[in-house]
Amino acid sequence: MAASTGGISPAAPSLVDRYFTRWYKADVKGKPCEDHCILQHSNRICVITLAESHPLLQNGKTIKSINYQISANCSRLQNKVSGKFKRGAQFLTELAPLCRISCSDGEEYTVSSCVRGRLMEVNENILDKPSILQEKILDLFSSHPLRDILLLCYPNLKKARVLLRDY
Repeated sequence: MAASTGGISPAAPSLVDRYFTRWYKADVKGKPCEDHCILQHSNRICVITLAESHPLLQNGKTIKSINYQISANCSRLQNKVSGKFKRGAQFLTELAPLCRISCSDGEEYTVSSCVRGRLMEVNENILDKPSILQEKILDLFSSHPLRDILLLCYPNLKKARVLLRDY
């Protein structure tokens, strides 16, 4: 017979907690608080997101548009991969821009790759409704085990950002 723990069953870990390892890149391109989170799957595929401490998620900003057109000759939407070896994928360096996010207050943020690799696909759904970028990211990181403790101890998030990165 199993021992009872007082009737409280532990919460099952989220999909992200089970299958992904979180890596944090603080102050991308030297811009303070513009932090990114890299979710690395066990099959080595990485998902690039904004870290919870990013100003876009902290200040209640409204996203006006998202632009995947990096330069006159480079659009991340034109990335077409095919086959087992993903031929045709765009090569990315650590500092390669993935998209530019424009806010209603005139500020613009660039989301960088943060890892070397090949681009498999971009999220085209955020073009029609950019606000889901903020909703989904907040849901994704709300289950971080240290989040509540760090926000309680360090409400300005500057020290919390460093601790989360090192976790």
